[in-house]
Amino acid sequence: MASPDLEKLLRVHDDQDNVNTSAHKVTKRSRKLVFACLVLLTVLALTVPFYGLTCRTLRDNARAAAIRPGFRHATPHGSFRGGSSQPAVLIDAARDDGVRQKSIDDSAVLDGRDASDAATADAAAPTVLECFQVAQPVLMPDGPATSDGLRTEDGDGGRRGGAESCTVQLMDHVFAWSYGKPFVGEYVPPSCDFNRVVINFTVVSEGVQYDRLALMYFGDTEVWRTSTAEPTAHPGIRWVYLKDMTEYLYFWKSPQKLIFDLGNLVDDRYTGTFNTTLTATFFTSDVDPGNAPPSDLIIPVSAHKSGTNEPSAFTVPESDATDTVQFPQNANRAVFSVSACGQAAEEFWWQNLLQSDIWAFNATTGEAFPGYSPFREVQVYIDGQLAGVQWPFPVIFTGGVVPSFHRPIVGLDAFDLREHEIDITPWLPLLCDGAPHTFTMRVAGVDDDNGKNPTLTKTVLSNWVLSGKIFVWLDDEGSVTTGSKPAIMGELPAIQLSHALGKNATGSNETLRYITNVKRTFGVSAQVASQKSSGIASWSQDLSYSNRGRVTGFGFNQVNDVSIEGKDRTSGLYSYGSSYSYPLSCGQTYSVSDEGNLTIQATLYQGLRLQVSGSSVFPTGLEAFAAEGEFAGGSLLETHRYGQAAYNRWGNQKRSTGSGHTNQVFRFGGLASGGTAGGSEGVELYFRNVTAVNDTVVFNEEKVAGAPETVSSAPPSPLPADSNFRGLFAQVPTRGQRASMAVKGSAGVGRGAPADGSTPQLGIEQSPMRR
Repeated sequence: MASPDLEKLLRVHDDQDNVNTSAHKVTKRSRKLVFACLVLLTVLALTVPFYGLTCRTLRDNARAAAIRPGFRHATPHGSFRGGSSQPAVLIDAARDDGVRQKSIDDSAVLDGRDASDAATADAAAPTVLECFQVAQPVLMPDGPATSDGLRTEDGDGGRRGGAESCTVQLMDHVFAWSYGKPFVGEYVPPSCDFNRVVINFTVVSEGVQYDRLALMYFGDTEVWRTSTAEPTAHPGIRWVYLKDMTEYLYFWKSPQKLIFDLGNLVDDRYTGTFNTTLTATFFTSDVDPGNAPPSDLIIPVSAHKSGTNEPSAFTVPESDATDTVQFPQNANRAVFSVSACGQAAEEFWWQNLLQSDIWAFNATTGEAFPGYSPFREVQVYIDGQLAGVQWPFPVIFTGGVVPSFHRPIVGLDAFDLREHEIDITPWLPLLCDGAPHTFTMRVAGVDDDNGKNPTLTKTVLSNWVLSGKIFVWLDDEGSVTTGSKPAIMGELPAIQLSHALGKNATGSNETLRYITNVKRTFGVSAQVASQKSSGIASWSQDLSYSNRGRVTGFGFNQVNDVSIEGKDRTSGLYSYGSSYSYPLSCGQTYSVSDEGNLTIQATLYQGLRLQVSGSSVFPTGLEAFAAEGEFAGGSLLETHRYGQAAYNRWGNQKRSTGSGHTNQVFRFGGLASGGTAGGSEGVELYFRNVTAVNDTVVFNEEKVAGAPETVSSAPPSPLPADSNFRGLFAQVPTRGQRASMAVKGSAGVGRGAPADGSTPQLGIEQSPMRR
């Protein structure tokens, strides 16, 4: 995230250069969308005029002047790319050019008129735009509730004997100019009995503002990471997110210093504040979803700045993410949790080029592309030895690529950035020796020599926000855990690179194709003897990464097809397994006419498949569906979203039009005992198929196990979810019924039908924008 001083400096530069846009000088971020009319159900790509365009502050190094060819999308969180650039950057021109977007209900059909005139003529009553992240329901005192706070079914929530519940307000705060000024409060446990906690984060905002990253801490320990939606003009936007925080009972049971860090900037141009309310609901439930009980102790691995009321996350590579820990000697299990996301020049790390190609288009773009390859690995070291890795999920925040992709349906995990578990139980014989031990987190990319001799780097571009914590389960006080030295296997991955430059008739670099393939098999095991158990404890990871990229148009267009897959597993003393797949395809292209008119087009496909079994630290969502049966095989979440977006702006910067539509299909279910993702029996517990066009939800189908009927607001002919994906689970059982169906592998993931009903043809040979 950029500092306020940096944003001031860029604004001054912007004011000096805000008029003369040329083919090589166009604003880095586009205006926020001003929509013009109610969406007809038969129209999936309305063109929406914008108004009030003036050159304004941009957060990147190109922001102040304008986007020059070769700059990639502007960073949503106000961070600085430090001179890095990327093709098709103008995609983010559609997000932040200082226009106060009108909601659909507050807009008139502009039909070529100035937006200000149309706004004056508009008599429609304004409506707050409700933004949301599609996610499985969470368990509340009265039963399952969707993550946006809407109750899906009345029930007893697994309670017995009319156990009480209570709600406590943790924060009521407006984040205006809040860089370096987090909210700091004191949490005191409520008087009611409880063994479950769910937080409710409600936000309203209006005006012009970027999306922002936010982190919640108890003392020095990060407990939640989220981000904001980008607001519209009055009456603005609102969102609610419910999150099960039961895994932090260690903190909830005693007083804590609460720090909530949401860095924001408000001035005459960035007018959007974030008015936030954070509450926690406490209740008692006897639900046992099969995951691990809350830990006895949570140890932060952080910068430890709560003593001065500051956030405690590390910023890498600017800081050394190392912490020294004095471990309890009576531990019988320990799990390290990683929280990591790229910002600034690293926000779109999956689009980066090989290091040897970063200057390939300097003659036409005038800038280097971000490098160190499009591969990233977050590494965790104990006393300098590799203990495990995370291959991060590529979160696309609500201003990423093109903002109209994400409103009102925000991107996958944008409101709830998922953490990654690494079991470090095999390290207990070392950690429980009574001496201090170091924990280090690093982010690695790949360096190369003209596509050869690839090696993992010890640094990347700026920056990554990292923090960690250790969940520890204890034996009786006075006992000491012993055992053998950990045996480590597979400390280096296998990396394969290829690239090919294409030149035009004059010898200029016109195209670039590049492929990055990485595989890693890692494991650690040791004999562990504690008071309650003795045996071999092991942790293993099997990971595969592929990224096929193509840059065309002398560095102005780009397509990336990304596949990230992994399997994590413990064996021996404790049972835990996780398999995951993160497919992503993004295509971006732009052109600037001789008159300075800008045209941007983009497609975006992203999926997430996550199966979790055994003793997971974090709630999986099965807690909300205990009444539907036992799912000893764990949970399975599969979702994908596909969208198209376009943006056009006149060279005088006073007129622009834009459009966008996104469809998301989401399924969550429980698996029978002993099942695997490819063959176990599964029961669908929650399903949603939702489509938005230009700020309006035009189709929404939602099913919840145990509910008497499907919740649906749909046109007569709904946009279909793909049939393969539907076959993963049985139909949602209604009250009193049960159903099951063999899971058919991962069919459908990567094959989801887009909002127009067609099938996305993904691949680097495809044009970045389907026509």
